[in-house]
Amino acid sequence: MEKILLSGGAGYLGSTMVGFLLNEGYQVTVLDNLMYNQWSLWSYLSHPNFDFVRGDVRNEQLVKGLLQDKDAIIWLAAIVGAGACDRDPILATSVNLESVRMLNRLRSKGQRVLWPCTNSGYGTRSGAVHCTEETPLEPISLYGRNKVEAEQELLGSPNTVSFRLATVFGPSPRMRYDLLVNDFVLRSVTDRFLVIYEKDFKRNYIHVEDVASCFLHGLKNFETMKGQAYNAGLDEANLSKAELAELIKSHVPELYVHYAAVGSDPDKRNYIVSNAKLRAAGFSASRSVSTGVAQLVRSCRMLPLKPTANN
Repeated sequence: MEKILLSGGAGYLGSTMVGFLLNEGYQVTVLDNLMYNQWSLWSYLSHPNFDFVRGDVRNEQLVKGLLQDKDAIIWLAAIVGAGACDRDPILATSVNLESVRMLNRLRSKGQRVLWPCTNSGYGTRSGAVHCTEETPLEPISLYGRNKVEAEQELLGSPNTVSFRLATVFGPSPRMRYDLLVNDFVLRSVTDRFLVIYEKDFKRNYIHVEDVASCFLHGLKNFETMKGQAYNAGLDEANLSKAELAELIKSHVPELYVHYAAVGSDPDKRNYIVSNAKLRAAGFSASRSVSTGVAQLVRSCRMLPLKPTANN
């Protein structure tokens, strides 16, 4: 039975991934500081192959001890998003970059590392040309720069794989409604209107469960995939904000959409992404944006009631 150390395992990606790993027979130890006071892992407490350690991924002695008997490391812990990183750049850099450098120094070079990078590393693009893994990385935000530097650190060492994730969507045990699709659906259901800037800006998307499946595929096919970065997204989901809004409107017919002339994305995300390399490695995302939107609409019905924006 292979032993996995999963940092950030109580987060949006991790709390979904834990279940996928346990179902496939892995022994999973989660390291998380529970900075959002989340209860996202309670459903796994009865599983004999699950363990949890509350702690900081920057704690060298703690991480060194946890690495001793692990076959593979999935290092998800991060301050996620340009806005969150700009609010506390010192924290962001220490978690998103310095902890990765520490991990790479402490681990045995025989231990496998799977790590999530981001499409934000591609920076400003025209939206007309597919970004491949050969496209130059020109990140704009601190979040993007730290992720790109961390990827370079890992891929410069043996036995590592990096997945450059598209914008993730869908329900998770540790739910986030600040991600673009999730946010649009929440506003659509609760407010019945959306105000959208940069309506023609495109980006790629991937369901949170497809992210978990992708990492599983990486674990099982590590020898043929190691040493490389892979774009991880849904091939048919290179959508503009306007296209996304119309898709959501098909699930929430009463939605009113207003396109504004003012506003900008701090990461300047306007690109279409090719996932052909990952597909050639044997994995394709399969959960559609429409499926995820339908799930998210149902999730919004379970939220506590609150006043509308006009009250």
